[in-house]
Amino acid sequence: MKIAFIQQKFHGSKDLTIKYTLESIKKAKEGGAELVVLQELHQDRYFCINEDVDNFDLAEDYQQDVLFWATIAKENSLVLLVSLFEKRAAGLYHNTAVVFEKDGTIAGYYRKMHIPDDPGFYEKFYFTPGDLGFDPIKTSVGKLGVLICWDQWFPEAARLMALKGADILIYPTAIGWFDEDSKDEKQKQLDSWVTIQRGHAIANGLPVVAVNRVGKEMDDSKVLDGIRFWGNSFVVDAQGAFLHKASSDAQEVGIVDIDLKRSENIRRIWPFLRDRRIENYGDLIKRFID
Repeated sequence: MKIAFIQQKFHGSKDLTIKYTLESIKKAKEGGAELVVLQELHQDRYFCINEDVDNFDLAEDYQQDVLFWATIAKENSLVLLVSLFEKRAAGLYHNTAVVFEKDGTIAGYYRKMHIPDDPGFYEKFYFTPGDLGFDPIKTSVGKLGVLICWDQWFPEAARLMALKGADILIYPTAIGWFDEDSKDEKQKQLDSWVTIQRGHAIANGLPVVAVNRVGKEMDDSKVLDGIRFWGNSFVVDAQGAFLHKASSDAQEVGIVDIDLKRSENIRRIWPFLRDRRIENYGDLIKRFID
């Protein structure tokens, strides 16, 4: 499979940001990509930096956005993964990934399951946790184990996708630094982010794609200075080895060849799934063990 990820910044408005995205999708298609992955909430700014009821208006265009990206997938004959702010019903909103087939039909949805609530990342204010479970989305290029950002820190989510037949794990992301953090602290955070996802690749014998945004976005409430999204989008193989890694500050269309057949050979060499002691894992479904 030849995949492309688009690491980009917010360009000041939804229209200008989408314009850059469309140019990047065209480059990905010209580069031979069959699957294009966009970052978390890629159409606009990362509005979860503060709590503002007016931001819910951004989800009013959800149905039109779905139709728009379906058209883009069809025009480019690509499997396309987008990340949208979904208004499901009055007072009910989700952080939702939609996967389109090459003909523009919807292959499937994933609603973000783990919702953070931290300074600058006030997602619990906006999003209801997903209710679709951890089910791979079947496409013409393979079964996509789609998860979103905060989900990437939880090994259970990756494992369930793997057990249900995912060919690849994909994490659209919006994560960054605060400028006031020390250089050492920033490096520790980035290393942790990369390491946990490489661990999912190794533990499950699956390639992983993580695509993050770049650029500094300000907090218009003035409570925080802003978030400098750290980029570093990457692709690793089923052994966690880097196939591609982007920079911390530049926009990029990364195009990578992934050998999905290699996952089975890796699993034969490192039979973690064979040696699981499932009869002893019952306590994992408990909140607390005393």
